[in-house]
Amino acid sequence: METLRENVLSVGIDIGTSTTQLVFSRLTIENTASIMSIPKIQIIDKEVVYRSDIHFTPLLSETKINGEAIRKIIELEYIKADIPFEKIDTGAVIITGETARKENANEILSTLSGLAGDFVVAAAGPDLESIIAGKGAGAGKLSKEKSCTVVNLDIGGGTTNIAIFKNGEVVDTACLDIGGRLIKFEDDQLKVAYASKKIKLLAKDIGVKIQIGKSLSLDEVELMCKRMADILAESLGIIPQTPLLQEMLTGTPLKLKQKIDYISFSGGVADCINSKDSTPPFKYCDIGIILGKSIGSSSWLEGSRVIQASETIGATVVGAGTHTTEISGSTITIESSILPMKNIPILRLNQEEEELVNDQLSCKIAEKLDWFRLENGQQLVALAMKGFKNPNFHQIQQLAKAIIKGFESKLEEKEPLIIVVENDMAKVLGQGILAHLIDKKDVICIDSIKVDNGDYIDIGKPLANGKVVPVIIKTLVLNY
Repeated sequence: METLRENVLSVGIDIGTSTTQLVFSRLTIENTASIMSIPKIQIIDKEVVYRSDIHFTPLLSETKINGEAIRKIIELEYIKADIPFEKIDTGAVIITGETARKENANEILSTLSGLAGDFVVAAAGPDLESIIAGKGAGAGKLSKEKSCTVVNLDIGGGTTNIAIFKNGEVVDTACLDIGGRLIKFEDDQLKVAYASKKIKLLAKDIGVKIQIGKSLSLDEVELMCKRMADILAESLGIIPQTPLLQEMLTGTPLKLKQKIDYISFSGGVADCINSKDSTPPFKYCDIGIILGKSIGSSSWLEGSRVIQASETIGATVVGAGTHTTEISGSTITIESSILPMKNIPILRLNQEEEELVNDQLSCKIAEKLDWFRLENGQQLVALAMKGFKNPNFHQIQQLAKAIIKGFESKLEEKEPLIIVVENDMAKVLGQGILAHLIDKKDVICIDSIKVDNGDYIDIGKPLANGKVVPVIIKTLVLNY
């Protein structure tokens, strides 16, 4: 069998609440399948060839990203890396944190996607960002290697994104409005230039008054940061919860159904948690350094097993590591007129979740759909599962009903219902879904495709008289 090996250049661009950064990597990919088989492409080596400076994310206002300035930053870093746009084979542009909530975020994504290559382009909502950051920080990998439960807290400028991994699988996520740039100062005299609504709420709860143009004392800043650190502990169930926790959540809290074995921290603030250097506390005119030190000195952290993340500030700088082209099986349900479709994020059910029945399965699907919500609603998502090898009529009917009920919140939307299964059952499952839908809706159900959470897929036009379709799988990998 001939082994085909190829080098590709990948770029990851992360536009976050506080910072924008790029990482260029050379990826070695290998196709180990035989000439008659579906390609099986794996990344066998990764080498960072250039890591950009970390730039403050430029804004036109508190609600608008400065797209022109963002593009200039990216173009400058391409020049500094001495890498022409046309040399990039693949990449990802991700807008995260509070920046994903900006009113022109999608417009910026559209502009940047034209830079080069076939990019994954996405605004990551809080739960999806939690998953991406947790994988980038190595929490998912560690939980699989040690057969344990690891929680990663990615603390950025505007939010803290939390993901819990058990045996390599994401089992829970949450997001808190806690970050290093919720307050910005005009100078080192602590005169407030900006304060978010949530930090004002927290400050009021502990008796601190924040006013734009007025200065805070060091004691007041430290008091607020200590309270934020304790909110993180409350969210993990380490200390008793207070009503303020609910106010600081952007969505639902962690369910905490499993004992947490290890804690890891990523994001810009993570670098300050155990830092011993003498960096001035307000070097960046925000509270990030003080917040990191407050977390590091918290008494609740002493009884926890903390592990070093493989990446901290770069945990969400991702690139599309490889595009794996696969051909679906011949038993598909598809409406070809709506194809092709690009950059569809994957929501995958694990084996334990697939074994749930009826309402339990529906609830799990609906719960996981919340991972993909954005400020202006949910985005189009493809549901992925292993499926049954030899399903009977009853199993198909029950699964179809559970999927429809799980997607109830999205049934009124124009986008199609997309299902991807590994086993050869897409046609009968798709027909079962269509039969139970009350209102007409496009359904795409394709088989013989294996994907995972964090993947994006492109679905092409049907081939071979409509019996199969090409699917490009884009796997998000950390460019470290």
